[in-house]
Amino acid sequence: MGKGTLYIVSAPSGAGKSSLISAMLETNPTYAMKVSVSHTTRGMRPGEQDGVHYHFVQKEQFEDLIEQGAFLEYAEVFGNYYGTSRIWIEENLDKGIDVFLDIDWQGARQIRQQMPQAKSLFILPPSNGELERRLNTRGQDSEAVIAKRMAEAKSEISHYNEYDYVIINDDFDNALMDFKAIIRAERLKQDKQAAKYKGMLDALLAE
Repeated sequence: MGKGTLYIVSAPSGAGKSSLISAMLETNPTYAMKVSVSHTTRGMRPGEQDGVHYHFVQKEQFEDLIEQGAFLEYAEVFGNYYGTSRIWIEENLDKGIDVFLDIDWQGARQIRQQMPQAKSLFILPPSNGELERRLNTRGQDSEAVIAKRMAEAKSEISHYNEYDYVIINDDFDNALMDFKAIIRAERLKQDKQAAKYKGMLDALLAE
C-alpha cells in the first residue's frame, strides 16, 4: 500500500472550495479520503461536534502542543489559536488515505516548507461580480462583512501562482470534474501504482 497524498486547497471566501471538497468525498466512496480537522482554542458553536468540525482544546493545551512541535502550521486569529496536527496527517497518509487541507495561502506556505511533497490547488471564481453574487446569495454575512471578504479576495487571489493546480469554478460540475481529474492523475503516478500493484507487477516480471 502506498502513502496517501496531502492536498492543500485554497480559495477566496465564496469561490466554492468547501462545496467542492464535500462533493469530492461524497462522489468518490471507493477512494480513501479525509478532510483535515484542525485544532482550535475558540469555543464550540451550536451544532458543532468535537473531532468533526474542530478539535476543541484549551489555550494552555494548545501552547503545550506548539512547544512539542505538534503542528504543521498554526496561527492566532482574533485571540484564538488554530492549528493543523502533524501527527494526525502523517498517520492518515501512512495508511494510504488522501487528506484535504482547507487553508489560506499563508498556511499553505508553512505546510509546503515542511511537506514539499504535498500537492496544492487554488480555486478561482470566474469574476469578481460572480464572487460577490455568491457571497450575497449565501445570506450568511452582512454587507460590511461581504465588503471585507471582497477586499480580502484580491489579496488571496494574487497568490494563485504559488499552487500546483488552478481550477476555475464557473460551472460547479465542470470544476468538480477537474478536481477529480487531478486526484485520479496523482493516484496513477508510477510510485503509487507500483506500491498498489506490487504483487501483480512481480508476477508480470517473473520468469
